[in-house]
Amino acid sequence: MRASSISALACFASFAAAQTFQRLGGCPDLGCIFPPDQVDFLAGQYFDIRLEVHSPVNGSEARVGEPDENFTFTVAKKGKEAVTAPEYFKIDEPELERWNFTWFEDRFAEDAEKPSLVNVTSKVYRRIALYEPGEYEATLTYYGEQKTVANWFVRDLPSKRRAKNVVMFIGDGMTTNMITAARLIAHRSINGKYLTTMAMDKFPVLGHQMTHSMDSFITDSANSATALYTGHKTTVNALGVYVDSSEDTFDDPKFETIAEIYRRKNPNAGVGIVSTAFLADATPAGLGAHTSDRGDYDHVISAYYESLTDYEWTNWNGPDVLLGAGAENFVQSEETRDYYKLFAEKGYNVAWNNTALSNAPSDERLLGVFSTNNLPTWLDRNVYQSNLYNQSNYPDGSDRDADDLPGLKEMTLKAVDVLDKRHRKDGWFLMSEAASIDKQMHTLDYDRSLGDLLELDDTVRATIEKLEELGELEDTLIIVTADHGHGFDVTGSVDTEYMEAQTDDRSKRNAVGYYENSGLSQYTVAGSNALRYSEGVHFPAQWDPRYTLHSGVGGFPDHREDYRVNSEGPRTPAVEDEKKGYVANYKDAVTGFLVNGNMPLDQGQGVHSLTDVPVFARGPCQELFGGVYNSIDIFFHMAECLGLSETKRAGQPPHAGKRD
Repeated sequence: MRASSISALACFASFAAAQTFQRLGGCPDLGCIFPPDQVDFLAGQYFDIRLEVHSPVNGSEARVGEPDENFTFTVAKKGKEAVTAPEYFKIDEPELERWNFTWFEDRFAEDAEKPSLVNVTSKVYRRIALYEPGEYEATLTYYGEQKTVANWFVRDLPSKRRAKNVVMFIGDGMTTNMITAARLIAHRSINGKYLTTMAMDKFPVLGHQMTHSMDSFITDSANSATALYTGHKTTVNALGVYVDSSEDTFDDPKFETIAEIYRRKNPNAGVGIVSTAFLADATPAGLGAHTSDRGDYDHVISAYYESLTDYEWTNWNGPDVLLGAGAENFVQSEETRDYYKLFAEKGYNVAWNNTALSNAPSDERLLGVFSTNNLPTWLDRNVYQSNLYNQSNYPDGSDRDADDLPGLKEMTLKAVDVLDKRHRKDGWFLMSEAASIDKQMHTLDYDRSLGDLLELDDTVRATIEKLEELGELEDTLIIVTADHGHGFDVTGSVDTEYMEAQTDDRSKRNAVGYYENSGLSQYTVAGSNALRYSEGVHFPAQWDPRYTLHSGVGGFPDHREDYRVNSEGPRTPAVEDEKKGYVANYKDAVTGFLVNGNMPLDQGQGVHSLTDVPVFARGPCQELFGGVYNSIDIFFHMAECLGLSETKRAGQPPHAGKRD
């Protein structure tokens, strides 16, 4: 190929990489390496390498001919001679694969239904690892002299274990602004000074993590969880893999999660997963699933049960404790095996309600599934309890209502009990997720979102007390963080009585009080639906005061807003009309006014935002979590604290082909 042709191809590739619509995330050239450029590795962490060479048939990158079948790939430690991947890793050369795919270069092409076709040749190297710290250069050469280079870095981390246990709390979608708002409605203040503060406010170390996706600056919960659990950035909707261009969602290049590495290196250690979401959802799934589609729910449950992948990967043997919701993924159906039966045959106790959870023995493995879909929110379980009825959500698949429900605190404390009883000697890792902070923020139901944030904070407080009671607190690293944020904030107060009395939308906006007219929180003053809580537990004394919060998010659909708690159940702010676009739900916030949306018409909810999210830490290695850093650093800090780095220095025996 002539040099001018190579230069033209590079120019086209750079143009394509700048588009909102991308040919393949992380692949700016016609040659693709996964893991891509600027990836960090934990020494000894297993991963796959996928190579692709693209030949676009049409569109701005169109070229003549088939994709290169004779491409070469080399790996070199910086300063050393490059050798082929089979020689470097002491493995066989994989077979060449072929396929094609289509993509839209921009919205104009999508509207015109004119996709670009790309032919592909590919190879994949499975289950390999790098053990020597330092910089590496991986080079794909194709179409003669064209090259794609990926610079990789194996971090040099201490291998001495400093923490016996790790508890990782994830407030899904939680931001600093949400924490501030939750504190405002649950903790009393006098003359601008709080009399009490949140449990997470008392942590000695505060940091902030950047949440960007690999190929977009807005992330979802799948690839953000992947970053937290693996140290690898990936693409929206992907769990534990880099997304390749093949149709198969299970053949994408994989990499180990912290749960898999921890159990592989410490077979007698414990793992627990707790979530208020359905258990096949992205945040819990990220600890064991490997798929480019977070909607592969049966694969997720299989990963908990069998640790299944399409080839030998790692046998982490599933969690000791698995607690949450999503019974539809466990009950036998045409699409789903009877996972209740399978888990029971594997030695799990199965609990379907809070009573059974409390009575389950702590020295045996435990599966708890307490409703279909997601668990009802804290607000519905504790204040507006009539919303629990006529739901037909009992986890056995019957039409009964699930009303004997645990919350995040009950599930987390039971998980600690089981893990401590089964693995006190060897230690354990627990992830506990408050999922509906995010889910209710999506539907603009700020009261329910903040209620679940306060439940998370109460769970953090109770967990610290539990660990202290067990004598395990000083040996346990506790992290409280989020996977991403929402553009939520509070800008004043709202006089809901005045708003309701007005007859037109513009006049209703005069009910908003800003600056000195914002006043003080009335949520902490006992009202008509006041509840009493034990000492040290902080929730609003009332959820329906006259003066409420003037709050909102950055990206939203058309909707109505009255700034009042929806006592009859979670909000549905927008509904789909006959033209398949979302419009304001006229049955929602009927006393409020119309707010014109700022999202595309196919989006019926609020969306995630760019904001950095907080990281609170206490216990062994707490000093690692201060400052501002990338989300992948959470994984590396936890791995360092658990002593998971498997470092080999130059001159030591070859690592390649190593198997446990």
